[in-house]
Amino acid sequence: MESLLVSTGAVALAEIGDKTQLLAFLLAARFKKPAPIILGILVATLLNHGLAGALGVWITTAVSPGALRWALGLSFIGMAIWMLVPDAIDEKDARIAGRFGVFGATLVTFFLAEMGDKTQVATVALAVHYAAPVMVVIGTTLGMLIADVPAVFVGDRLATRIPMRMVRMTSAAIFAALGAMVLFGVDLETGA
Repeated sequence: MESLLVSTGAVALAEIGDKTQLLAFLLAARFKKPAPIILGILVATLLNHGLAGALGVWITTAVSPGALRWALGLSFIGMAIWMLVPDAIDEKDARIAGRFGVFGATLVTFFLAEMGDKTQVATVALAVHYAAPVMVVIGTTLGMLIADVPAVFVGDRLATRIPMRMVRMTSAAIFAALGAMVLFGVDLETGA
C-alpha cells in the first residue's frame, strides 16, 4: 500500500507545472472537450508508465543489489535536483494535436511528452525501489490524473494561482528524502 501512496503523492506533486500538465492546459483550451482529453491522458499514462514499470522490474533483475541501492539513491537525488527546474511545453508536442482528433491527439502527445520526462523517470525509480510495480504504475497514473484533470477543467486560471516554486521545492524535498533513505539503508516500509 505504501508503494501506491508514495507513487501517487510524489508524481502528483512532480506533475504540477510539468510539461504534460501544460499540455493538458493547452489541449483543454484548444478543444474544450474534457472527456476525451482525460481519457487520452489516462491511456497514454498507463501505457507510458507501464513501460517504465517494466523497465524498473528488468533493472532489478539485471543489476546487483549493492549497485542498485546506489543507483536508486542517486536517481532519487537527481530527481530532487531536476524537480527544481521549471518545465516548458515543446511546440511540436502541441502541433501533433491537430491531426488525430481530441482523444488521439491527447494520447499521442501525452505519450511522447512523457518519454524521458520527470514523472516517467520517477516511475522507473519507484518501480525499482518497491517490489510492487503494478501498484507503482497505478499510483503514478493516479498522481498524473490528480494533477492533470483539474488542469483540463480550470486551465490557466489554476496555473496562475499555484505557487510553483513551493511545489517544486516540496517535490524536490520528497525525492531527496527518498534518496537519502535509500543511500543510508533505511527500509521505507518499516522506517528502520
